[in-house]
Amino acid sequence: MSRSIWIDKAESLYATYLNVVNLLQAPVMLAIRGYWGWQFFHTGWGKLTGLDQVTEFFTQLGIPAPHLNALIAGSTECFGGLLLLLGLGSRLVSVPLAFTMLVAYATASRDALLGVFHDPDTFIQADPFLFLLTAVLVLSFGPGYFSLDTVVKKVLERRRAA
Repeated sequence: MSRSIWIDKAESLYATYLNVVNLLQAPVMLAIRGYWGWQFFHTGWGKLTGLDQVTEFFTQLGIPAPHLNALIAGSTECFGGLLLLLGLGSRLVSVPLAFTMLVAYATASRDALLGVFHDPDTFIQADPFLFLLTAVLVLSFGPGYFSLDTVVKKVLERRRAA
């Protein structure tokens, strides 16, 4: 076989590979969004139902207006997590979720945040890491095909076309 035939076969094989791998995007985003949306919801619900303990913890961390901030953090995590789980307003809700996790790093996991470059293991093992990563992934790539955002988009497209 000539060199160009091998190149054509390699390109065709690679294109097929990409098509197969691209089929994983929707279920992977559903799994990430579903699992971590539930975790956000569950964590937020815990904060809201244990508001006195969370307020005390926020007071110990030196967070201003600890009761109000506990309520805001719990509500953001609870209701934002539920929206993330459903895939509704996913890219929008991922911003306050990410911000909440950055505040968690800055207050409760400050050493891990400060060690992001010289001790990255501590940074990625801190509690907020996977929550923050999930919010950034959804913000960057969207919720995936299996989401209420996709349903809303299709309904809006049909209305525009009509």
